[in-house]
Amino acid sequence: MVVLAFAVAALTSAALASAAGAAPAWKFNGTELSGKETIVGAATSSSLKIPTAATVECEHFLYSMKISNTAGKGTGEVTEVPLYECKVIPSTCTVAAITAEKLPWPDHLVTVGTTDYLYIEKVYVSITYGGEECALEGTTVVVNGSAGGKIENSAQQATFNKASFEATGAVLKVGSSAVEWNGVFPTEAFEEHREQALEG
Repeated sequence: MVVLAFAVAALTSAALASAAGAAPAWKFNGTELSGKETIVGAATSSSLKIPTAATVECEHFLYSMKISNTAGKGTGEVTEVPLYECKVIPSTCTVAAITAEKLPWPDHLVTVGTTDYLYIEKVYVSITYGGEECALEGTTVVVNGSAGGKIENSAQQATFNKASFEATGAVLKVGSSAVEWNGVFPTEAFEEHREQALEG
């Protein structure tokens, strides 16, 4: 029910304003969060489909996020996004380096129709390709923009895919080309709300 990371230059506020209703608040076991909490999680697999380059898939896509409620609305920021065991499809290329940069990334909860989403802004990930037989060897691309993930309270996770991006108006790009991000991010409170059910 968070990301991330889950997780990806400017918030398309006009699109959100027209599509979104009142923002939900963070809750634990049905009670609205007071103060702050740290949320951590890891997607078992997450991929970035980059039309102008090659798809990158990471077996371990971790995140850490600080959350709180401001005027009754769920807000937060993604503070850490370590990425491990990443590979390139096609396999002639490798990931020489991949780094989440310009952290923290601000985020907030938003309701579109009857569905709650986590909306992450100012996402910025740099990827350098390697491999002697790779046409992209030495090329570095930057994925940046915003990401929207559908919150699933019953499963304690947030799902990022084409449908969740379209619903929230989120856009990730490399240059002028849109990037498709697919990933499912489970969540866990790390501080005083550990083992309590998180809700958006």
